[in-house]
Formats: sequence, C-alpha cells, structure tokens
Amino acid sequence: MSLLESTSKGFEELFGYKPVGVWSAPGRANLIGEHTDYNNGFVFPFGIDRRTYAAMAPRNDNRCRVGTSLGGALVEIELSHQKPEGLDWALYPLGVAWVMRQKMTGGFDLYLDSDVPVGAGLSSSAAVECAVAIAIDEIWEQGNSKKELALICQKAENEVAGAPTGIMDQTASMLAETDAAVLIDCKSLDTEVIELGLGKRDLVVAVIDTQVSHRHSDGGYRSRRDACELGAKTMGVESLRELAEADLPSAREKLDDLTYRRVRHVVTENQRVLDTVDALKAGELEKLGPLFLASHASMRDDFEISVPELDLAVETAMENGAIASRMTGGGFGGAAIALIAKDELANLEQAVLAAFEAAGFGQPRVFAVSASAGAKRES
Repeated sequence: MSLLESTSKGFEELFGYKPVGVWSAPGRANLIGEHTDYNNGFVFPFGIDRRTYAAMAPRNDNRCRVGTSLGGALVEIELSHQKPEGLDWALYPLGVAWVMRQKMTGGFDLYLDSDVPVGAGLSSSAAVECAVAIAIDEIWEQGNSKKELALICQKAENEVAGAPTGIMDQTASMLAETDAAVLIDCKSLDTEVIELGLGKRDLVVAVIDTQVSHRHSDGGYRSRRDACELGAKTMGVESLRELAEADLPSAREKLDDLTYRRVRHVVTENQRVLDTVDALKAGELEKLGPLFLASHASMRDDFEISVPELDLAVETAMENGAIASRMTGGGFGGAAIALIAKDELANLEQAVLAAFEAAGFGQPRVFAVSASAGAKRES
C-alpha cells in the first residue's frame, strides 16, 4: 500500500468517513548554505523523494482533530485567537491552522503519514507544515501563492512551535522541482530553479543519517542566531548579508573571537552557495568537492554545529568515492550528504557502517534521495 493510500485509509478508520482530499509536501536536503537563511543570505536546497501526506476534511464547528500513524494520541483543540501550546508534534500542523484561521470558516479533521526521517536534518517539520498549509489554502480557497504559504509556515514554526528557523525549509518544500534545486535569496525571497543534472551523470545524493537527535528549539540554535544579530549590529549593518569577504578583516578587529567566527561562517557560506550554483550551471561538478568540504569545515570550526559522527560520515564518504560531502541541516546531529556514483552507494553504506562501529558510535542509516516536486494535491 502506498503512503497516499495508507493516509486516506488511516483518515477513514480514525474519523469514520472519507477525507475531501490528500495533499503532500517533501522533506528537503540543503546542498549548501547553512544558517544563512535567517541572516538574509543565500541557500540552495532541494525537495527529496520522502514526503508527508495530509488527508483533511473541513468541519462545521471550530474543532480541529489531528491524528497520525507516527505515534501519539489523537489531539483535539478548539481553533481560536488563543495560540496553541503544549501539544508537542501537533504544534506544527495546528500552528499553521492558527496562522491561517482568519480565512477559515471552521475547523477540520486531519490525518498525517510520512516517510521523511525525523531528526535527520531533512525538515520533517516543514513537510508537515507545507502539506497542511496547501490543504487549508485549497479547501477554504484562500488564494495564497506558494511563496506566501511558505511564509505562513515559517510564522507557525517561529511563533507557535518556538523554533527560530529561517525561510529556507518551507520555501524548498513548497517550490521544489524534480531533478533541480532552488536557489533562494532570503532577503528578497527571489528564487531560481537550477537543474542538477545528476541523473545523466549516474550520480545520487546519499544521505548519511547519524541518528544523533537534535532539537531546533533548544539553546544551541538560538545562541548562534543571537551571535549573528550581535555581529550585524556591531558592524552597523541590517544583516550579515550586507557583508562580503572583504569586510572580514574589519570584523576581526571589531568583534570578539566567538562572534567573529560565527560571522565569518555566514559570510563565506553565502559565497560558497553562489560558487556552487555557478559550478552547476557550467557543468563543473568537480568544483563541488572543495566547496562542500570548506562548508563542512566552517560549520565544524567557526559555527561549531557539527558532531563527531557527522565529521566521520563526511571523512568516510570522501575516502570511498564521493565527489563532494558535507553535513546538512541545522546541525547538532542529523545527517551528512554525499554526491556519489549510483553504483558506489552500496560500498559507501558498508564503509560508513564499519567506520561508525569501529568508532563506537550508534548505527547510522544510509540511503539515496532524488530531487522531488514540491507541495501539491495528490487526490
């Protein structure tokens, strides 16, 4: 049974009637551009072929009932001006409903199913938000563009779920296209779809999920965002996007060492994103290796968001046929990605499993993903 079928069936079994439709949205992997989004910088994500499905039907009252195959009891609330609180995973779908409530004429019944790995840095939360947002938008004919829906989902994650994330995850999940990545200017919100062309080179994106868990809402993410804001204020700019690599010597003089290193990561990472896009447009994939490794080193040493498992994943990938590898996502655990020939994937998996076992780490998961379409109606 497909996820689409199981989601529709799960809704019917839980609520006793059929949904009016099923919508889906992908998780995302970020090729490059980490912690640049909330600094008005550049990011370059793609939607993955792991998706969250949302079966929904409107109600005549203001009640919202949310169930899922992923564990946890049925959650019920009254949709009102009062912000939802204390609902754990259900804050993601119900936060979206709360932001969109003014153009809704009632509540809904909702059932969620997903094969996006949770805690792997693949934006499982954004996939939930975007699937729910596009469902609400269509059912109540709200007429939002996909970019507007991405902003709604970000607002829900920031204000209701309490995670101070930027706009990348939701924009990627909404706007993704097959065999392409989306260059996002997080200042202007301009986007450009860039063909990856991995298939014609028999390359895949391998995800090495360390299975080290992370939570965005804890202090690590917030402290880095605070450091970036302090750096921008001290340098007299609205955001770190306004700084170029030529400004780094001045930044070193004005900032304490920790803040300087946080700033240096963001400034150099922005340039690496643009260099990666240029390399792909020119078909020069060999240039991605040094760019990805420099990105990983910057996240490890300057932004300090890597963990030993991620460092080992990248090192092992590069020693076993990958043309480029780096950690991806917010950090503090999660996954690394590697661009590798399709016929080398099995060898990479064995090498990673052996390396983690030798290091005394927990068992990772290694799987390939391909660039997939963004949020859409399925049935």
